[in-house]
Amino acid sequence: MAKVTRRIALIALGAGGGLLGVGYALRAIFEPSTPDALPAGPGQSRGGGTMGSGVMGSGMMGSGMMGSATGADVSTYMEMFNRHTEIRRVVEEIPGGVRTTTESDSPDLVDQLQAHVSSMYTHLGQGAEVTCMSQSLPTLFRHSDDYRRHLSFTPKGVIADETASDPNITRAIRAHAVEVTGFVRDGMPAMMNQMMKSGG
Repeated sequence: MAKVTRRIALIALGAGGGLLGVGYALRAIFEPSTPDALPAGPGQSRGGGTMGSGVMGSGMMGSGMMGSATGADVSTYMEMFNRHTEIRRVVEEIPGGVRTTTESDSPDLVDQLQAHVSSMYTHLGQGAEVTCMSQSLPTLFRHSDDYRRHLSFTPKGVIADETASDPNITRAIRAHAVEVTGFVRDGMPAMMNQMMKSGG
């Protein structure tokens, strides 16, 4: 399994923390690696060509640190991080967990928010773990049958209720809500910080 090292995250940040740098970091996660091989720099393939569609390369699906995340998932993550200022989010603590409301005034982002949360809930229901960019998701995937999830679409986005009877799972639910709020507030720097923690 590929691993996000601090070196990869720092190089991505050094590329400006923008789409190019994140694309490089994500490519380093998903592309097959060989022992002692150094990843290519931003904008280059290992063969010396341009990055092109490398982020969505054939070595990507299901083999990297993001686990079962698909190419469509990753594309959605990158778009939402890049446009985080167009997203707003409210988190309310409720007994056993949280109610989160995540919305946008941009119709295409509304579609992506709804598709993203639906996809994540599908992954949870299948036990198909998505692991990168979150310290809390591994706990939620391990206990996906032990907590309740209810998703509602609004004209502007999604409302998600997540609750559990187990206090440990409740803590993980609330921790994940805080992580996602950080992504919405700070965008790609928050994502890279989580990648560094995951790869540390």
